[in-house]
Amino acid sequence: MLKDLVEYIVKKLVDKPEDVVVTEISGEQATIIELRVAQEDLGKVIGKEGKTARAIRTLVHASASKERKRAVLEILE
Repeated sequence: MLKDLVEYIVKKLVDKPEDVVVTEISGEQATIIELRVAQEDLGKVIGKEGKTARAIRTLVHASASKERKRAVLEILE
């Protein structure tokens, strides 16, 4: 569910949605969401002063807390 949420949001932000790759690694207490986008779209996902990335992380955290889990979004280059 978290993977789908991140993928949906990021694909709407970038110019090359076909290059968006989201991987979900589930652990016992935490879930790690790894996000990869095209190099030229990296700035759009991070945003000015990291505001867009912070907003996406807030949504992921809120969605995970509904399931009583902890989630971390990592934006990889």
